[in-house]
Amino acid sequence: MELADSLRHGSKDRFNKNERALCYKQTVFCCLGVSVFSIVWCLLNYFYWYKNGWSGDELVTLLDLALRTLSWGAVSVYLHSQFFDSANTKFPFLLRVWWGFYFSFSCYCLVVDLVLCGKHVSLQVQCLASDAVSVFAGLFLCFVGFLKIKGEDTLLDEPLLNGDSSNNSESTKSRGGDTVTPYANAGLFSILTFSWMGSLIAVGNKKTLDLEDVPQLYSGDSVVGAFPVFRNKVELDSGAASGVTTFKLVKALFFSAWKEILWTALLAVLYTSASYVGPYLMDAFVQCLNGRGKFKNQGYLLASAFLVGKLVQCLTQRHWFFRLQQIGIRLRAVLVAMIYNKGLTLSCQSKQGHTSGEIINFMTVDAERIGDFSWYLHDPWLVIIRVALALFILSKNLGLASLATLVATVVVMLLNYPLGRLQENFQDKLMKCKDKRMKATSEILRNMRILKLQAWEMKFLSKIEELRKTEAGWLKKFVYSSSIVRKILSALATFRILQEPIYNLPDTISMIVQTKVSLDRIASFLRLDDLQSDVVEKFLRGSSDTAIEIVDGNFSWDLSSPNPTLKDINFKVFHGMSVAVCGTVGSGKSSLLSCILGEVPKISGTLRLCGKKAYVAQSPWIQSGKIEENILFGEEMDRERYERILEACSLKKDLEILSFGDQTVIGERGINLSGGQKQRIQIARALYQDADIYLFDDPFSAVDAHTGSHLFKEVLLGLLSSKTVIYVTHQVEFLPAADLILVMKDGRITQAGNYNDILNSGSDFMELVGAHKTALSALDSKQAGPASGNDSVSKDNNGMRTTNGVPQKEENKDLQIGKADEIAEPKGQIVQEEEREKGRVGFPVYWKYLTTAYGGALVPFILLAQILFQILQIGSNYWMVWATPVSKDVKPVVSRYTLMVVYVALAVGSSFCILARSTLLVTAGYKTATLLFNKMHLCIFRAPMSFFDSTPSGRILNRASTDQSAVDMQIPYQVGAVAFSMIQLLGIIAVMSQVAWQVFIVFIPVIAACIWYQQYYIPSARELSRLVGVCKAPVIQHFAETISGSTTIRSFDQQLRFQETNMKLMDSYSRPLFHSVAAMEWLCFRLDMFSSVPFAFSLFFLISFPKGIDPAIAGLAVTYGLNLNRLQAWVIWNICNMENKIISVERILQYMSIPSEPPLVIDENRPDYFWPSHGEVDIGNLQVRYAPHMPLVLRGLTCTFPGGKKTGIVGRTGSGKSTLIQTLFRIVEPAAGQILIDGINISLIGVHDLRSRLSIIPQDPTMFEGTVRSNLDPLDEYTDEQIWEALDKCQLGDEVRKKEKKLDSAVTENGENWSMGQRQLVCLGRVLLKKSKVLVLDEATASVDTATDNLIQQTIRQHFSDCTVITIAHRITSVLDSDMVLLLSKGLIEEYDTPTRLLESNSSSFAQLVAEYSARSNSSFEKLS
Repeated sequence: MELADSLRHGSKDRFNKNERALCYKQTVFCCLGVSVFSIVWCLLNYFYWYKNGWSGDELVTLLDLALRTLSWGAVSVYLHSQFFDSANTKFPFLLRVWWGFYFSFSCYCLVVDLVLCGKHVSLQVQCLASDAVSVFAGLFLCFVGFLKIKGEDTLLDEPLLNGDSSNNSESTKSRGGDTVTPYANAGLFSILTFSWMGSLIAVGNKKTLDLEDVPQLYSGDSVVGAFPVFRNKVELDSGAASGVTTFKLVKALFFSAWKEILWTALLAVLYTSASYVGPYLMDAFVQCLNGRGKFKNQGYLLASAFLVGKLVQCLTQRHWFFRLQQIGIRLRAVLVAMIYNKGLTLSCQSKQGHTSGEIINFMTVDAERIGDFSWYLHDPWLVIIRVALALFILSKNLGLASLATLVATVVVMLLNYPLGRLQENFQDKLMKCKDKRMKATSEILRNMRILKLQAWEMKFLSKIEELRKTEAGWLKKFVYSSSIVRKILSALATFRILQEPIYNLPDTISMIVQTKVSLDRIASFLRLDDLQSDVVEKFLRGSSDTAIEIVDGNFSWDLSSPNPTLKDINFKVFHGMSVAVCGTVGSGKSSLLSCILGEVPKISGTLRLCGKKAYVAQSPWIQSGKIEENILFGEEMDRERYERILEACSLKKDLEILSFGDQTVIGERGINLSGGQKQRIQIARALYQDADIYLFDDPFSAVDAHTGSHLFKEVLLGLLSSKTVIYVTHQVEFLPAADLILVMKDGRITQAGNYNDILNSGSDFMELVGAHKTALSALDSKQAGPASGNDSVSKDNNGMRTTNGVPQKEENKDLQIGKADEIAEPKGQIVQEEEREKGRVGFPVYWKYLTTAYGGALVPFILLAQILFQILQIGSNYWMVWATPVSKDVKPVVSRYTLMVVYVALAVGSSFCILARSTLLVTAGYKTATLLFNKMHLCIFRAPMSFFDSTPSGRILNRASTDQSAVDMQIPYQVGAVAFSMIQLLGIIAVMSQVAWQVFIVFIPVIAACIWYQQYYIPSARELSRLVGVCKAPVIQHFAETISGSTTIRSFDQQLRFQETNMKLMDSYSRPLFHSVAAMEWLCFRLDMFSSVPFAFSLFFLISFPKGIDPAIAGLAVTYGLNLNRLQAWVIWNICNMENKIISVERILQYMSIPSEPPLVIDENRPDYFWPSHGEVDIGNLQVRYAPHMPLVLRGLTCTFPGGKKTGIVGRTGSGKSTLIQTLFRIVEPAAGQILIDGINISLIGVHDLRSRLSIIPQDPTMFEGTVRSNLDPLDEYTDEQIWEALDKCQLGDEVRKKEKKLDSAVTENGENWSMGQRQLVCLGRVLLKKSKVLVLDEATASVDTATDNLIQQTIRQHFSDCTVITIAHRITSVLDSDMVLLLSKGLIEEYDTPTRLLESNSSSFAQLVAEYSARSNSSFEKLS
């Protein structure tokens, strides 16, 4: 009960508080209104009597009005200071008594006025109006003071309000993010005046807005509501999406928002009509001022018509613009959803033609542009109406002379067509270049680690700069051509009234051109082939005994290629069987799994699948997000099953090491996990889905031997013992457990059967098993062999005894762990929230932008050109007005010839000024964009690897595409518009002050009010604009991830969930955008209303006191006055828009200040040409962490890798093996300790000098889009002979010779058209070309079969016999023939000695690892015998 009472009281209090606040506001406004009314009255009377002489009575009236102004002003200040945010409930007694007295007195005066009027006593209208205003104000104040505000005692009698307000106190703080925008339920008045935005702007004024403060979109604007309508329209028109043409796409877009489009068309017509009221009535107004009015008070009537026209113009324009942008937001969102959904269903062939970078461009640039086109939606047909109206008005005033104008106008319009075609061509080329650049950028960002390891990043930066140079060439042509076009046209539009429609024409045409190009590109993308839907015949779970069956299957990745990828495939798998697939590198094992998933186009045959499937890819695909989310992958949490799967995938220990357990946020592409951890999370994800058929593409290769056997036992033989499992493997020891083994060669299944059957039946399988046996025999001889002393190494290594120094090692370990914990205190996630600036955009951002090109030297010239233009424009108008006679009977001041010559000279002069201004502006803007681009990219490429690990590439791509696009195409014009509109405003003020300087008495307070409003609005607008920038990156990020993991997503049938996530992210982006647009209109509406005040004042002033003013000049002033309020609002709008747009510059500058890696080269500390000559690596007390807020990964290593010897590094997944290698290449800088190579401390030389002298074959084999040659030798350092030699050494020579273009054969994005093993061999080829003294193999043979592994080891032994080779491997056989073995555990050295010595001691961890490996392998062979 108590709770209910307190809730009820709370809600009433809240309601009453709001009601009181509203009343106080109204009261303050009323008092302020009376004060302003009094001063205006006082001034009008003063000027009137000043000219016509005055008496004592009039002096008293003036004093009375002045006193009223002061007293009411004082009351409003008092009310504002006392009751603003106050809990006080009543106005002071004295104040209420005064209001009562004021009301009574005003009523008395009004009655006296009315009585005198009745007796026909001449009475000034002003007195009557003044008394009427006083009565209404007094009545309102009495109502508020005596009746409206109730005391506390009446609160309890109030009935309960609707349930909404009676939620508990927390819900009053309910986050804006959970509520729907007030726009959805706003009333008519609120919608007309945009008052529904008030609450959000008020919040933004008190605190920095965050996304949760911004309300949700209502269903009509949300992509979730709008997309199904749009999709149905497209499908209805085009049948399948593959039939989409540009026209059908436009039609679907139109029909998905046709009501709004028609409504805005109506508003546009109303606005256009209202804007011509002024020019149409101008002649009558000038005649009226000249004393030739047709009837009494015609002037007042005309002035009222001007004012009404102005107000209609204001209302319609604001709603027209708002609705257009609303349409734009909706269209942009549905297009992005459409492109995203298409990206999920693209066939492999289509994907090869369009890389993820290009597809991201469709979303970021093309969909954005189509959204922006909504601004220009009605302009093409409005131009015709405007020009027609303008010509009608001119013909009314000029008669036949207007025919010349008509001809000129038609010529101008026709000129636009060829110019438009030219621009379309430029725009098309520009977009293609942008695609290429974005494609290259996204590939480089994905593989930045490899580029840094190989010291190639600067070469690739120059590649990006080359692409940008081509793009900038087209950009230059595009911006110069459009600026010159615009100038030619505005010069021809001599008449001011024709200027605007014609001036805007090139803009509109340029925008139509750009939008058409974008629509064509999106339509052609939507027409691309999808995956064949009939490849797989699917049956429901339990409807058949057969799980998978392929009959006479022929499949090919490339349907145009004469020889298929998979030929004559026949096999049948029953439920519960386990099938192993093996074969050499490139034999078609992964393609076989892909074909079962339905990814490979089918040429002939049938493929049947019964039940739900799950897939584990060879190169792991991990989403950025929490580990738990990756494993659940959209399923509900079942804690017991989850724990069981973690156990089976041996992830428990890894999660204990990670600071946040399974809540740890994974960086992009699993950047903060080791290869093995990523692979095991993938397996856990598949297990959690509880499917019927499991497809594993060699997942055991990326994990160490111990984990591999654990996984095989727990997962394949344990959890999945009753399921259908098909696994590709290179590890022969996993084969005997399979019920069916498929041996593949050249895309055919050459042998099929169980282990014993096929062992004796063919040579292909024997090759694989033979290679494995060879490796094992080496292992056996090591284990059995005596302790042959490798004396040179058996001495103490840096004071640490080897095998029998265990106790000492343990103590040492505890001590180090203690230290590590102290250091690892501040823990944090690797991917931090995207940083955004808070508060106002600093002056340095503007200054930096203005002074980037030529140190800002062009800025004064641009301003000078605009000032001259303004002077010449006003001069030419003034000249016409002064020199033209008012009526036919007045003698002209100058001859007609002189009049025309001077006018034309002034017009030509002003055209030249405009041309100069425009060319200079474009030059400065272009130069600035180029410099900012180069600086930002240099800073990104020189950033340390930690920056790329913690920054999703979506954020970087967003700056390289969207923000760079704004700097290229929009910001120069936006900054220019601010300066130009200010100069124009000053020009108009100068003209008006010549005629009616009294206008400034009103103008100055109005300007003050406008500036106050703008200051009030800016904090919210700025933060909304920044939120738009921040919310865009997740959309791009999610999309890039989806494209790269589309196979996995499809294999789990999760397309729907990913499409929903994309829509949610899209709505999060549209939310701040929608409210940012509404906030802008909220401000503009108020500015327009305010600026109508001085205009109205000047009109009534001119009519009331026509004496002594030249009517022609007065007409000129009114013409300018018609533009005064529009321009004043335009100036403030431009300033606000510039603040919003300049945020793109701010975001680019943010990336120009990323801390850089150590210098590439340190001149005074360059190693000599032959370094390292011996290759000895000395490590001393090495401690490493990935970021200041993360725990230590290596916790004090000390050892020496002898020069010219092979050192193997082993250890459990996550023990720090890869981190040690990264530290050796200075990808990560040590927190303490040092590494010396041949006596040189690697931290003291340039990183380029270091990395270019070391070689590495990385864990993830990477190939770049290009050719075979460019992949082996990106820096063009070697001859073709050398490249062929390297290819032969790494067994790829024959493969490349088979290809038509040999070394120039194409490599697609990520090397997708090469198998994993072949990519690994290409990496070996790079190393063979480089011939470094120190070679690192980071799990280099993980993706190849044992035979190829032996071959690689043999090649390395042969060609790197005198080099220091450091090998990280999971296959024990790869490290057995090393001279030394280093065993790491949890970032510490557990053992370090020769393999022989370590194998002697049974207590050695290494010996246990080897025993386990050989036991596992031998057991599989024992099964056979």
